Amino acid sequence: MVNKITWRRAGGVTEPGRYMFTFGWLTVTEQDLAIWQQFPEASFTLVELPASSRESGEPDELQSEEFHLGTFELPITSH
Repeated sequence: MVNKITWRRAGGVTEPGRYMFTFGWLTVTEQDLAIWQQFPEASFTLVELPASSRESGEPDELQSEEFHLGTFELPITSH
């Protein structure tokens, strides 16, 4: 299971939106993009949305998992 995602792994998205990945749907906000633009190597924790908050009209068994970006970590750099 994927639990963290980097900008590179997200395909270098440049617009806020909802994107389909192999693990489910990912919503990326303008604030998330601002962090990735300032810190391209940052990795975000994926936070799964509860099934009850999903907006899809599909039956539960057909719905993909939905995620948004949570806290982020910056890589340790060596000088």
